[in-house]
Amino acid sequence: MTKNRQHGKDIRDFLLQAIQDHPRDVIKLASERFGASRQALHRHLCVLIDAGVVAATGNTRRREYRLATLKQHRVTVPLAGLAEDVLWREEARPLLEGLATNVLDLWQYGFTEMVNNAVDHSGGTHLQVTVTRNAVHTQVRVSDDGIGIFRKIHQECHLEDERHAVLELAKGKLTTDPQRHTGEGIFFASRMFDQYAILSGGVFFSHTITEAEDWVLERDKPSQGTLVVMELQNASARTAKEIFDTYTATSEDFGFTKTVVPVRLAKHGQENLISRSQAKRLLAHVDRFKVVLLDFTGVDTIGQAFADEIFRVFVAAHPAVEIVPVHTGPEVVRMIARARAGASPGAAVCCEPAHERG
Repeated sequence: MTKNRQHGKDIRDFLLQAIQDHPRDVIKLASERFGASRQALHRHLCVLIDAGVVAATGNTRRREYRLATLKQHRVTVPLAGLAEDVLWREEARPLLEGLATNVLDLWQYGFTEMVNNAVDHSGGTHLQVTVTRNAVHTQVRVSDDGIGIFRKIHQECHLEDERHAVLELAKGKLTTDPQRHTGEGIFFASRMFDQYAILSGGVFFSHTITEAEDWVLERDKPSQGTLVVMELQNASARTAKEIFDTYTATSEDFGFTKTVVPVRLAKHGQENLISRSQAKRLLAHVDRFKVVLLDFTGVDTIGQAFADEIFRVFVAAHPAVEIVPVHTGPEVVRMIARARAGASPGAAVCCEPAHERG
């Protein structure tokens, strides 16, 4: 490819990536990036419009651009007797033709796991799947009319509320049917995609690959059933193996032995994390792992009892589990150091923030 042709391709690729977040000022953004004139950039947009991958609306002053939908398919099927691999092969896979093998592997895993969860756990009667693809990314929506995933976990695991169900899902290895499921599907799927969200009952959970924090919101009007939304760049370089390996504690392990627990999910509203009960809730079931990264993103301070329960009491009772605090601020570091010093009289107190390990 000649230098000029490559430059043109780079510009058009940039326009495609930027249009979704900058529908009105994408030309201005591209001009700042490449130093090209508005007229030249407009010609590149016309190429994309003629190719059918970009659509334009409005007059010259209010011109907006958006990615055109290239493929879309929606199907509603009975849950009774549904085989997730057949649904994948017949209804979803054809819309993903031409994508790289690693991307197809991610989609097959996420799609079949979410469909199987609905079949085995939802208690519903029907499932709806929608696949939407444009020039940049693909989105898959899987919804059922069942009891709702957070409500089911709340009831069957005897948790405090539906929000607590999100905390347990975030740890991984949670299932209401251990004879048939490992509880790993949702955990890994949420980390394979650029965006992953679950809307169920009165709770909305969202994980974005580029953001440190998961979002958990409570809704005033609970929804029926469960809606899972997954989105991935068509040209993603991510692989399923890379995700699985991230949560393996050592190169000698072959299982799901390492997890990341968002500490802030143990909070309710604006309350502070100060009690032993909160710490116990946070640590429930984490003894199933060898390494547990406690992610303190969004948590500025913790109480003495909370820290003591984790970093002295739990650590002493579970010597085979390594607890590693990450993304800690000064106040959290201080309380952790105090708890650890209590576990080992005379131990040095370290006040440097802990950093996440691979």
